[in-house]
Amino acid sequence: MVKLEEVEDDHFTQEQPGPKPENDDDFYTDTDSEISSDDDLPPASDETLTDRLLALRDILPPAQRRYLTSTLSTASSWAKSGLMFSGKGLWAVSTSVVFLGVPWVLAWMEEQGIVEMEKEAKMAQSANEVSLFLSVRWSSGDGRGDGRGDGMEGG
Repeated sequence: MVKLEEVEDDHFTQEQPGPKPENDDDFYTDTDSEISSDDDLPPASDETLTDRLLALRDILPPAQRRYLTSTLSTASSWAKSGLMFSGKGLWAVSTSVVFLGVPWVLAWMEEQGIVEMEKEAKMAQSANEVSLFLSVRWSSGDGRGDGRGDGMEGG
């Protein structure tokens, strides 16, 4: 069995040079306590967020600020114009579809209904003709309906 023995390094046991604190408890931190308290925060300044943002403009020289401002202004103007034009075009197309497309679709559906009714009428007429033909054929008694008899005459 292996037995472990702790060997302490003399370097870690020696006292460090420098001023000695009067009370070692001042440097002790408790990790179980609250992370921070209001007493630890630095005093609040009277500076607002707007003041801080306005102070950022001093980072760029005035010539670069003018160029950047004009470029962004031009780009936003073009984007706004493009979106406005697209919106107006989309409005024109959608209203045209509603005003012209909906009545056309309704008329087309009505036309399809009429075509279907005509097909049904033709089918009914052809069914009547077939039934009339069959009734005439079977009523003559020969099964052929041509009035010539059974085909065995005169032989």
